[in-house]
Amino acid sequence: MAPRQQLVTTHHFNGAEIRVYTHPAQQPSRGVIYAVHGFRGDHHGLARIVSHLPHYTVVVPDLPGFGSSTSMLALPHDVDGYAAVLNQLAEELRLGPSVHLLGHSFGSIVAAKLATVRSFASLFLLNPISELALESDQALLSKLASSYYEACARIPAVIGEPLLRSRLFSDAMSLVMTKSRDPEIRAYVREQHRAYFGGFHSRATLAESYRASISSTVGDYSPALGLPTLMVAGREDELGTPQTQETLRASFANAQLVMLENVGHLIHYEKALETAKAIDRFLRQLAAGRH
Repeated sequence: MAPRQQLVTTHHFNGAEIRVYTHPAQQPSRGVIYAVHGFRGDHHGLARIVSHLPHYTVVVPDLPGFGSSTSMLALPHDVDGYAAVLNQLAEELRLGPSVHLLGHSFGSIVAAKLATVRSFASLFLLNPISELALESDQALLSKLASSYYEACARIPAVIGEPLLRSRLFSDAMSLVMTKSRDPEIRAYVREQHRAYFGGFHSRATLAESYRASISSTVGDYSPALGLPTLMVAGREDELGTPQTQETLRASFANAQLVMLENVGHLIHYEKALETAKAIDRFLRQLAAGRH
């Protein structure tokens, strides 16, 4: 699909300059979605899903320290810090309780936390983090990645920066996480990671955010949430098995789980259309009073 119209605004909170990308809805408008991208991503990561939701206004900030947004000076780059600044931003943007909240991957944790302090009409969690990385089947890889980020934050910038922005590292991640055998999709994922995986503001912010991403789950906040919630996960997700996703779903007062086949943690790239259809179907049912 062709890229949607995009309005770009700049906001200032906690010492950070935050860029927000708003995609106005086509008529008839069916609502507003406030979206939170994942670790080491920016608004580009959700572009495919946004393109398949033309009748919704979608507001996607680049989280402080990533993409076009600078790091915060007054708040930590962790779940609480990101939720706090997104709450401030929502207030400035006048996003009221009729707005729907969406989070992908690490953004699912931030969105869940935000939903405990601000009212939303519904919550969408894409590839929600359903188990602690250091307690999962991928614990060894998580420990290695943690050491990698911490080391690169401490060594001289002339060495650390190229290592963190290494094309070899992003290509390896693409190779491991992409499940599709379609060469066009595989190429798209690889190019997206090459283009945006290195878009972080500082090595310290990156390490701080990574520590946060492996130290909590959506389950830390789900028992406190009663709003209608849709989880969309990949059956082959390395960061959350079908069993832990179902356990997470059951911890909500009102949640549904859609499990997509032949995909892992990259549903926003590999299964964008299916994910957008699930979101639209859920919102239509919500509007009809069926949740």
